[in-house]
Amino acid sequence: MKFAAVCGSGLGSSFIVEMNINSVLNELGVSDVEVAHYDLGSATPELADVFFVGRDLADSAQHLGEIVVLESIIDLDELKDKVGQTCKEKGLI
Repeated sequence: MKFAAVCGSGLGSSFIVEMNINSVLNELGVSDVEVAHYDLGSATPELADVFFVGRDLADSAQHLGEIVVLESIIDLDELKDKVGQTCKEKGLI
């Protein structure tokens, strides 16, 4: 299973979200998920099973397939909820 964090430029914010997703996965005891980060321009559907994007990119990211929209990319509680929910839906926990 692959998760990806996507932002407009693929540098700072998506990398922070990637690190936070990894932390949440560790807390949940999920170890079989690979996490990466990309900019919206280079992200393609085959790069991940689930893409985490900020609300500002939700419309532009629809071509990627399954996306999880984050209202705030810095809200760790929201991220924990959404990563946990995604893991449950995918049968990872």
